[in-house]
Amino acid sequence: MNSSGVPDISGTRDFIEKFRTAAGALKPRKVDKPLALYGAGSLGRMAKEYFGFLGIPFRYVVDADPGRYRSAEAWQGVDVVGPQDVPVSDRRDCLLAVCVATAPFAAVASPLARLGFQDTVPFYDIAESYRDMHPLGNGWFTGELTGDDVEGIGYVTANWEDELSRAHHLQFIAWRSVREELNFPGAPVTPDDRYFIPEIRSLLHGEEIFLDGGAHHGEVSLRFMEISGRRFERIYAVEPDRYNCSALREALHGRNGLTNGGADIIETALGRVSGSVPFFHGLGYASMVSPLAHERVPAHTLDELDIPATFVKLHLEGSELDALRGGVSWLNSRRPVVAATIYHNRTGLWEVPAFLMKRLADYVFLLRLHCWLGTGCVLYAIPRERHRGISPGGA
Repeated sequence: MNSSGVPDISGTRDFIEKFRTAAGALKPRKVDKPLALYGAGSLGRMAKEYFGFLGIPFRYVVDADPGRYRSAEAWQGVDVVGPQDVPVSDRRDCLLAVCVATAPFAAVASPLARLGFQDTVPFYDIAESYRDMHPLGNGWFTGELTGDDVEGIGYVTANWEDELSRAHHLQFIAWRSVREELNFPGAPVTPDDRYFIPEIRSLLHGEEIFLDGGAHHGEVSLRFMEISGRRFERIYAVEPDRYNCSALREALHGRNGLTNGGADIIETALGRVSGSVPFFHGLGYASMVSPLAHERVPAHTLDELDIPATFVKLHLEGSELDALRGGVSWLNSRRPVVAATIYHNRTGLWEVPAFLMKRLADYVFLLRLHCWLGTGCVLYAIPRERHRGISPGGA
């Protein structure tokens, strides 16, 4: 353990062994009593739509700052109350789903417990119980760690470029395996720089070609425009959801977007092979390739598309590994910077980073957590010739 509290390689092995022996006991949570939500922000809004899709009612949404949201369009017809306003009987008898990922769960749940809330769980733990009805899967548990898991995790943790990556990887595994929130003083979770950490921002140039895989409504593409000062070559936004594509066109080609034709929208899924895949439309952030879907969409490999990207972001709701497998030749020939989410399913434990570490030569690999509850975990792969080796938090 170093002075900032981040374990060295030897200490990392001890943590992995701790997780291996403790993992497997946790279970998802069904809604088995009256339900209320905590948190009226973006995750709370997604939870509202999620429970609406399932037909599971909730009584109201609780928020530390209820006045901020009472007039919000998303909460019209829903009572937004402060924790102190919740009847004592509801604090005792209701299931409270915490819809906050910008703070540690314990930091949210402990004050609520002091107010008498007796059954408080992460929203994603509830969502994991209904995977047969809705594809959202951000609440997965590792289950028992196998020998292959231990070996794979050990390989990956030994090949991160910096100790911050190692610390964030352990934090990620701890939540997924035993719902423990590790908090290393030298490894802060950074919500505001997802995809654009200092190591990425420092290398951007005016001829960047940005591939936004899983573009949703264009939020990341617009952020890229802002960070680059609109000095870049082109944006390719890839999005298979037909509803998201409508908002994406407005974002990139409307009044706040580009007027010079500097962005292309490609309506396809990214996959291991080209063809078609079952895809669940209309779920916003949670639209995804899923066996629950009743429709299919075109799928293309990155190899086939052969977009001349210098920087690729992949946020594919669990299909990241398939997309990378379908792009090995492209990755090695184009050598783009890669920022890929790895928190949507169990492949994020080690399979996705191990895949890239074994197939990309002369790359630097970093891992950063940008949210709590085991979410917002992003793998960064940077060609060594572009890596500037700056310290985390630098300019």
